[in-house]
Amino acid sequence: MSAAQSAPVLLTGFAPFDGQAMNASWLAVQEVARTWGEDAPLVVERLPVSFERGPDRLLERVERYRPRLVVAVGEAGGRSAVSLERVAVNVLDSAIPDADGRQPVDEPVEPDGPVGRFSGLPLRRCLAAVQRTGVPAEISGTAGAYVCNATFFRLMGAVGPGTAAGFVHVPRTPAQVEPGAPAMVTVDAALALTAVLRAALA
Repeated sequence: MSAAQSAPVLLTGFAPFDGQAMNASWLAVQEVARTWGEDAPLVVERLPVSFERGPDRLLERVERYRPRLVVAVGEAGGRSAVSLERVAVNVLDSAIPDADGRQPVDEPVEPDGPVGRFSGLPLRRCLAAVQRTGVPAEISGTAGAYVCNATFFRLMGAVGPGTAAGFVHVPRTPAQVEPGAPAMVTVDAALALTAVLRAALA
């Protein structure tokens, strides 16, 4: 087995935030880890919902593990489909504080960085793979301007050639929302994430 083949897959979710008792992204990541059956080793990590510490921890793990694939996962309230994010934008614009109390408005993620950075995942192939599971999915044009976007932006600036990387949002779980509001059970979100990982590894 070559070094590239033995390199792990890195999958991350986020800690709870905004008064929530859970974060759908971390629940889904844990379920993927529980059911993972691929040859590629899987490393999972929970990131803090912090503009600084979240991306910093992810990039430290990228440096430590030298993964062949990195997929960061976040929670998106109000969505009912798994969203494969196309682009991260160089802006921080927060309606609520992060875990450190920081609430930037119209600030750049990186003052000297580009306007945006594209996902390194094969989005159409990943989308098709998720759709084959029956789980609702879409390609999304924006990852917002909160911690998820900042993490996505910095990730894409840090990964080197040969490393597939990107960001996926999953809906909140039914336990997190009012009856009838958009949501997705953890098992379905994990099924979709596993399909994304397999498609990106293919």
